[in-house]
Amino acid sequence: MKHTRRRHLQLIAAAAITPALPRVSCAQSWPAKPIRVIVPFSAGSTIDIVARIVFEPLGRQLGQALVIENRGGAGGTVGAAAVARAEPDGYTLMAHSSAHVTTPAIYPNAPYDTVEDFAAVAAFGSSPNVTVVAPEKGIKTLQQLVAAAKAKPGSITFGTAGVGSATHISAEILRFSAGFEALQVPRGQARGARGEHAATLVRAARCADHDRGRL
Repeated sequence: MKHTRRRHLQLIAAAAITPALPRVSCAQSWPAKPIRVIVPFSAGSTIDIVARIVFEPLGRQLGQALVIENRGGAGGTVGAAAVARAEPDGYTLMAHSSAHVTTPAIYPNAPYDTVEDFAAVAAFGSSPNVTVVAPEKGIKTLQQLVAAAKAKPGSITFGTAGVGSATHISAEILRFSAGFEALQVPRGQARGARGEHAATLVRAARCADHDRGRL
């Protein structure tokens, strides 16, 4: 199904309203105040951009602002923990990525339970899977990237949204499947992460494409 802005709004409306219904009396007018939306990644991230696209128009429809609050850090666990601690009154939402489901494996001591402390309501978008390499490196295919990495083990760096994030997990899947060494540089450090063949691996779920030469 094509994800138009209208479709995004329909799905996010369900995400916003459904958690509130069991907790807010039918006699009350909801929403009666602005709604906080925590994005557990930094401003400008994919999740942040999509959240702003869908929540700002929805706020106009509801008659209350949906205020985006970026709480990045630790692969999304800092922001998620803030949501888990919030009052279950329908006025705190979270827009997260698929990294949420990997939290127990990456952060076993996270201060919340990804199953018990949250109610998954709706998926409101997806992003393409791409591998990006600095053009001056002259790498045109995934085979060339893998060959360069194997020729000089440890020379490749890749930027991610943080340890345990979807970008990190996807990049590691690609790295392990192709059999090369590379150093992860979480966002915030990534600007200084230019190795000899610095690469940013973004949501590379199509990791099998490396053996077909797709970039």
